[in-house]
Amino acid sequence: MPLRSLAANSPVRRSHWLALGLTEEDLLKPKIAVVNSSSELAVCYAHLDGVAKVVKDAIREAGGVPFEVRTTAPSDFITGAARRGSYILAGRDLIPNDIEAQVEAALLDGMICLTSCDKTPPGHLMAAMRLNIPTLLVVGGYQPSGEIDGDPVDIEDLFSGGVEESFGRFGKHRVDEIVPQAIRGPGVCQGMATANTMHCVVEALGMCVAGSAPVRANSDKMFAKAREAAARIVQMVHEDLKPRDIMTPGAFRNAAAMVLGVSGSINAIKHLQAVAVEGGMDLDVYGLWNEVGREVPVLSAVRPNGAVRIEQFEDAGGARAVLKQLETLLDLDVVVASGRTMRDDIADAEVNDEEIIRPLNRAISPGPAIAILKGSLAPESAVVKLGIRDGSRPETFRGPARVFDDNQAALQALSAGEVKKGDVLVVRGQGLKAGPAMGGGASYILFAINAAGLAKDVAFVTDGQLSGLCLKGLTVAEVAPEGCSGGPIGKVRDGDMIAIDVATYSIELEVGAAELEGRSAAEDLVEAGGWLGMYRRDVQEMATGAVLIDRG
Repeated sequence: MPLRSLAANSPVRRSHWLALGLTEEDLLKPKIAVVNSSSELAVCYAHLDGVAKVVKDAIREAGGVPFEVRTTAPSDFITGAARRGSYILAGRDLIPNDIEAQVEAALLDGMICLTSCDKTPPGHLMAAMRLNIPTLLVVGGYQPSGEIDGDPVDIEDLFSGGVEESFGRFGKHRVDEIVPQAIRGPGVCQGMATANTMHCVVEALGMCVAGSAPVRANSDKMFAKAREAAARIVQMVHEDLKPRDIMTPGAFRNAAAMVLGVSGSINAIKHLQAVAVEGGMDLDVYGLWNEVGREVPVLSAVRPNGAVRIEQFEDAGGARAVLKQLETLLDLDVVVASGRTMRDDIADAEVNDEEIIRPLNRAISPGPAIAILKGSLAPESAVVKLGIRDGSRPETFRGPARVFDDNQAALQALSAGEVKKGDVLVVRGQGLKAGPAMGGGASYILFAINAAGLAKDVAFVTDGQLSGLCLKGLTVAEVAPEGCSGGPIGKVRDGDMIAIDVATYSIELEVGAAELEGRSAAEDLVEAGGWLGMYRRDVQEMATGAVLIDRG
């Protein structure tokens, strides 16, 4: 195919690139962007410069010309420090805009994205759909963790332990002991939290070379897959194989099946919806979710779902093995990054341990692991994560609302024992516009409920989002519309009865329509200027996956 970069080879452009050391021969080759989110702020990205070098060398060997560009690098535990964590989700939407302003502006022919912490995989996929040039993601891998007296400890232990100690509850190992052991090198959080969930999603969508996820950061396997991707992207440019050829409705169905099969992070739903919107697709991922969820059981119980560690999951065959076990439920005719169909791509996939990644006829738990609820409290959608459905958490609940407009007030009430068994704890003002960007720390409230010993005895309802590490009790998150957008959650009062029923996919506010209409909504918006102010102004509703541009 004609290279689009050649059409822009003006004398001035040629002069710039020759001054960078390129040759006249190089100017005729495919120009590949190597999108690098390297950052010294967070361990999630600390190793990506080394990955970028390997990728650039391999692109040159394959007959392409690499151009490394940098983008925003949101990391929940680092860039979540200010404004109640509002920069976390808001950072996702800087990524595709940042990429567009460099890669599209320069009319490059293809790109490889070095993908790592939670928001980079969806940000890269959104950019891929928007630009629609040949694209592959290279999975940066997960961090090693340590041990204390032979007990493995990781970031989940640190996250939950910190909240529990604030409630006077101390586990086997103190938080101060865990801090130096939880993270022992670069990469994303261990466990099937949002990052590893999204890495598995990338594989299920067909947007990486087969067998890429999950992977130990800086391992021989990770670098081998990086080199393989670098060689493949040059071929994809010549073949003109583009993201919208790969990320079809069938691919999204496969991605949903992957997340459900591993009981992954609920954040994957809005990220997938955003990717679909960026591609101009008329696809309701929220509707698709319950359809697929009725078919897909849980096949693997990686932490926080169970005791399986992410290393065991990788060694058992990882995402590719899950796809093999789900084979009869997948759309096998979709095209993947290899240029082959999913059917051909997983034909030789192996499951190395069927106790870690179970077959369909020996599932760990019936599905759905995650469900979308609707009702008078959530007319558009709300998300509940059930995980392993073994009876350890309620799936129906009815009780009086205990309402808070501030997460700190909710935490104080839990600490003081003011939230009682049978209550439905409602924490609002955590949504896309009120948060803004779903900042607010709803995850801490969930751990606090557990620390207070109430995980089985109260329900938690919020218009905020949850960390992928969270799986406690009956929690309904991302209630939409949020209160400040006119959603009923903004009009809930203490004592209102709320009923949740997973079996009927419903969440109801038992208040008459006339009475509710007469109530004013809470509008306690956090001050937000600069980028957060622009985000609040432009972010679309949850049904779009929280994109910034109205795609019509």
